[in-house]
Amino acid sequence: MLSLSPLQWFRRLGPGLITGAADDDPSGIATYSQAGAQFGVNMLWTVVLTYPLMAAIQEICARIGRVTGKGLAANMAQVLPRWLAYLIVGLLFVANTVNIGADMAAMGAAMRLLVGWGETPFAVLFALGSLLLQVFVPYHRYVHVLKWLTLALFAYVGVLFAVQIDWWEVARGVVWPQITWNQDALTIVVAIFGTTISPYLFFWQSAEEVEDETLAGAGALIDHPDDAPAELGRIAVDTYFGMGFSNLIAFFIILTTAVTLNKAGITNIVTSAQAGEALRPIAGDFAFLLFSLGIIGTGLLALPVLAGSAAYAIGELRGWRLGLEQRPEKAQSFYGVIALAYCLGLMMLVLPIDPIKALFWSAVLNGVIAVPLMVATMIVVTNRKHLGQFVAPTGMKIMGWLATAVMALAAGAMLLL
Repeated sequence: MLSLSPLQWFRRLGPGLITGAADDDPSGIATYSQAGAQFGVNMLWTVVLTYPLMAAIQEICARIGRVTGKGLAANMAQVLPRWLAYLIVGLLFVANTVNIGADMAAMGAAMRLLVGWGETPFAVLFALGSLLLQVFVPYHRYVHVLKWLTLALFAYVGVLFAVQIDWWEVARGVVWPQITWNQDALTIVVAIFGTTISPYLFFWQSAEEVEDETLAGAGALIDHPDDAPAELGRIAVDTYFGMGFSNLIAFFIILTTAVTLNKAGITNIVTSAQAGEALRPIAGDFAFLLFSLGIIGTGLLALPVLAGSAAYAIGELRGWRLGLEQRPEKAQSFYGVIALAYCLGLMMLVLPIDPIKALFWSAVLNGVIAVPLMVATMIVVTNRKHLGQFVAPTGMKIMGWLATAVMALAAGAMLLL
């Protein structure tokens, strides 16, 4: 693999890259922007810490899907009490729907900033276009659309060229942050953890490993153990690259808002669009344009992942025919859940629900929900009766349980203060 060209490397990347990039959705951008604006460089350590934890839990989810040939929810239903699996998936659907509505609102607001009108019509248009692509374009083609949309995240690399950065201060913020620990600080930490280590990513990457396996005509590794070394190695490279890309972009977003908005005394940023608008008089039109376009591009990537992960999870529990490669008439219930998630998300634009607060609190909600879900995932991947020789190795178990403990500690501290 070392002799591959950059384009060949890009083509080999799959569920891990798309999952990681989808993590930096408009909700995530809002959370990272708020962290940078409110606390400056002193929250950069969070995305450094979450990288190995996020990569470990995502590799575990991908491993479960590839080994068993079934998604995460189906595996949970086989190992855990069925009622508990339904409860977990129900919480996932609620969190994803809130996230979808918040992301749609952010995308519409970004378009309004760019063209001066049409916030709600553009939000509806983005939702409709994304839904139609997801339903009517087969997975083997649609996955390439998602992969190329990951390039939208480079907008946040470009923003750095429009601002001045004290790299010594950045290093201090990573290694020795100056933070007064209170309710606000803990809430931001939980929101960052929740938007970085998000439940919908667990289900999506596991399901897409199954989707890719089916498309390639390969069998589950538990039935074809000779394929395991190559496949598990591919999953590790794909996952660690994808999550590294995700966290690097998150780092840049926090850094950009820290050296611009925080330095200018603008500390109350609650939406991604507001962050872009506030950047304009400080960092110029170039930074504003890239930041705003990045919101739209990442939203187009995240919407199908949010809706699709919920549909996969519910469909696995119900035993439906499912998969984005299926024709709509062959998987009506599966696509029906996707359409329902979009419709409920759109309702947030007209109901008396504040999308600004929803955008941030969806990340906090994800942080709290992630804890029982991660516990359930670790129970599955350490169950030798279920996975046989493919249970997680010792190092993976340690990192998985450590990630779970860190999420639980952060959520518990926030709720107790």
